[in-house]
Amino acid sequence: LRCCTAASVVTDGGGGAAEERSLYIMRVVQIAVMCVLALTVVFGIFFLGCNLLIKSEGMINFLVKDRRPSKEVEAVVVGPY
Repeated sequence: LRCCTAASVVTDGGGGAAEERSLYIMRVVQIAVMCVLALTVVFGIFFLGCNLLIKSEGMINFLVKDRRPSKEVEAVVVGPY
């Protein structure tokens, strides 16, 4: 039971260097995993935002094509020709 407590890891005299090294490796792995997850979230939000921006521009262009110019604009454009 003594080997499973947190106090025995800190105060254990024998094999402390190996346990300390494994704790250090575990901590580095945890930090690396958290960095990868954070980058995944950041890039996911970025690409989702870009996708929504592209879709909104497409919707705006679709709505602009549906609008017809007034007859006055056609008269001005056709007049000089």
